[in-house]
Amino acid sequence: MADTPLDLTLDAARLTAQLVDFPSESGKEKSLADAIEAALRDLPHLAVDRYGNNVVARTRLGRQERVILAGHIDTVPIAGNVPSRLDEDGALWGCGTCDMKSGVAVQLRIAATVPEPNRDLTFVFYDNEEVEAHLNGLGHVVDAHPDWLEGDFAVLLEPSDGQVEGGCQGTLRVELGTRGERAHSARSWMGSNAIHAAAPVLARLAAYEPRYPVIDGLEYREGLNAVRISGGVAGNVIPDECVVTVNFRYAPDRTEEEAIAHVHDVFADCGVEEFTVVDHSGGALPGLSHPAAAAFIEAVGGIPQPKYGWTDVSRFSALGVPAVNYGPGNPHLAHKRDERVETAKILAGEERLRAWLTS
Repeated sequence: MADTPLDLTLDAARLTAQLVDFPSESGKEKSLADAIEAALRDLPHLAVDRYGNNVVARTRLGRQERVILAGHIDTVPIAGNVPSRLDEDGALWGCGTCDMKSGVAVQLRIAATVPEPNRDLTFVFYDNEEVEAHLNGLGHVVDAHPDWLEGDFAVLLEPSDGQVEGGCQGTLRVELGTRGERAHSARSWMGSNAIHAAAPVLARLAAYEPRYPVIDGLEYREGLNAVRISGGVAGNVIPDECVVTVNFRYAPDRTEEEAIAHVHDVFADCGVEEFTVVDHSGGALPGLSHPAAAAFIEAVGGIPQPKYGWTDVSRFSALGVPAVNYGPGNPHLAHKRDERVETAKILAGEERLRAWLTS
């Protein structure tokens, strides 16, 4: 598949199938990035740039407003769900169908079929979204070429089941370490059990009551949860260390500093000896009152919803570009072995965006 050029004359549903059959697990996106770059360079109305495995294409029509359409080209590891298949009910199955090659297909179709949009357009295709934040290709473009991402409004085609989802929650992972003293388990009184010392941490997590703040009319749902616990060296040794990893999903009215301070305060009296932030990406306010966002919502219809997960709208928000999530995939099917997307929603997404950009 790596030597097969992308066919942008296909509708977005069939183009999604072609993209899915182009394996691109995180860190292995080069072949797909090559194909996307080649397809876009064949379009004379676009100026195309590339940085690593990130491709950016722009119209230069001098319009009063510039809109960014962005999507990541990587997937989680394939789980026996490539190549794609279309079932009798019109659902396309395969790794990345939902998250988010259907959205990427819509981007490519708009790039190919709307040469004179009513707003200038920037198309961003980036790598390594499904892994650690420091590998994220959009973040690399932000650092190296922020001018490529200048715009008035951005639409991230992450799966949202064909509904506008405003902003995103922040995500923070922290390792909480407790310490003890090793001893033979037959003489446990000679040591101090670090796993037992983590009991107050787990009790605090079990009793934690999250906030449900309302921002721009959207209710966000915070959550603080243990996602990993490790400790112990052998079956006959009292462990001298234990680490509980917690993940805080927080509403976008908190800053990154406030989120860290909150988690620190929650466990302040739990005997934690080491507090280590291992991954952190801030949230993004919905910004639905921005005129461009309001116009987009009116054009595509539906009732805006909050985005509970983290997405790269956060990076656009940090650049001062209001952004929303809007893609054909159902987020509840993302990353699953039975991942799939309704082809009708892919086609509807393509047509709604085209109507908004040509009316």
